[in-house]
Amino acid sequence: MDIWLFLMFLAACFGAGATGAMFPPGEWYEKLNKPSWVPPNWLFPVAWTTIYLLMSFAGARVAGLDGSAYAMAFWAMQIAFNTLWTPVFFGLRRLKGALPVMAALWVAVLGCTVTHWQLDFWAGLAFVPYLAWVTVAGALNLAMVRLNPNVEPLEVGKV
Repeated sequence: MDIWLFLMFLAACFGAGATGAMFPPGEWYEKLNKPSWVPPNWLFPVAWTTIYLLMSFAGARVAGLDGSAYAMAFWAMQIAFNTLWTPVFFGLRRLKGALPVMAALWVAVLGCTVTHWQLDFWAGLAFVPYLAWVTVAGALNLAMVRLNPNVEPLEVGKV
């Protein structure tokens, strides 16, 4: 594994993760109805740090391999949707609007898992926790929509 590739993938991950600092949940989120199975707040930074390290490891393992074009395309796709979800959900408060982003993210992470696995067992395995986390996050996003049908999204001009 090339350490420079790892660091470049990690920089992309932490760039995506920076949206969490730019668009924190805030008081409006705390007031929402949440399902009983919502993970505790302390788990989110632990989970994301672990996932970002694993994603970077996986990307670095396969980036230089022959036949890695689809794996890298899925990697790029998942980091783009990963970056987009937080501003849509927390920044714009568009709970319903975040669902298609989450669906696209889930498909991209599944694509990463499969294509990385085809090239390198460990790289594919590294995406399994991310796939599990995004599955839970998608279910949580859907539950939040159902439990909070009257949440008004922010108007773009008023953000």
